[in-house]
Amino acid sequence: MVLPHGVYRADHVGSFLRPKSVLDAREAVANDKSTHEELREVENKAVTDVASKQIANGIRSITDGEYRRAYFHLDFLQHLSGIEIKGQTGLIRPHGFSPPVLAVTGKLGHPKAIQVDDFNFLEKTIKENGGAATTKVCIPSPTMVHFRGGRASIDIQAYPDLDPFFEDLARVYQEELDSLYKAGCRFVQLDDTNLAYLCDPEMRKLAEDRNEDLSTLPRKYAELINAAISKRPADMKIGIHLCRGNYRSKWFASGGYEPVAEVLFKELNVDAYFLEYDDARSGDFKPLRHLPEHKVVVLGLMSSKKNSLDDKAEIIERLKQAAEIAPKGLAQLCLSHQCGFSSTVEGNELSEEEQWAKVRLEVEIAKEIWGDDLSK
Repeated sequence: MVLPHGVYRADHVGSFLRPKSVLDAREAVANDKSTHEELREVENKAVTDVASKQIANGIRSITDGEYRRAYFHLDFLQHLSGIEIKGQTGLIRPHGFSPPVLAVTGKLGHPKAIQVDDFNFLEKTIKENGGAATTKVCIPSPTMVHFRGGRASIDIQAYPDLDPFFEDLARVYQEELDSLYKAGCRFVQLDDTNLAYLCDPEMRKLAEDRNEDLSTLPRKYAELINAAISKRPADMKIGIHLCRGNYRSKWFASGGYEPVAEVLFKELNVDAYFLEYDDARSGDFKPLRHLPEHKVVVLGLMSSKKNSLDDKAEIIERLKQAAEIAPKGLAQLCLSHQCGFSSTVEGNELSEEEQWAKVRLEVEIAKEIWGDDLSK
């Protein structure tokens, strides 16, 4: 089968370890010793470098490494009007991490394009590097605005009823995708922790304690995402990445995809799924039986959390096991790490050299399985 535009047999989720220059520049701005304009210049140089390294190491779906963000989701969502970052969620087990929480304080709006300038810079950089590649934009799933806080985090005066809230949330995403499409973007990845968190018994209990109806919430999220991407032109492809947490090589949720599998595969109108599958926490491959024949799954069998190389033979064996479940076998599958290398600015516990060695191994495995042309 033909892969959707922007998806490759050796693929990746998006983020890479931040170089020291970016970390130092961010700290200088935080301490009022530098300007945001100066930080942007440092980021530009780093993005140019990471784009060329992706190409040199065999990757063909090129991101900016998320170098311009501290968190994979907050730095995007805070540009929407009506959203503020307020406080912490409280400790998330098992590692005691307490991420910031979003609050909806007014009517949602999209005052200006959020990712277009970053896309234009990366697109220009890729062309200058001679890369026959796709410029990939990663943005948080719209579910990130709702799940962690629920009803309590949404201003009751702005949205006494939640239906208009979900409608406005879908609309602001439609406007952002329209801006990206007009700029030339043809592949967008939505990063979603929440559908995966709904596979975890403890996370489900916490959601129930917030008075969420777990019999309808996965479908509600699918409807939200479908509405958000509903106005994209046919040649703009959408992928969704499901993650169980990725902070300094730590995770936050467990549980196989079975509780959301039918909604995920049969009702979500995306072109590709990037699924965490690097260890037993993600369950077995049986949920892949629901995969429609025209869609693909990028299996996150390799680990961005560990500094050691994955076992090549084991990865190949697991690919073959998954192919026995997927309706069209290996033709529907691709390979990646389970998540990015730096979902937050701190990054996972490995070196940049170890990061690229892991990428090269992934490309090597993909070529051994599917051949040298990773776009087929």
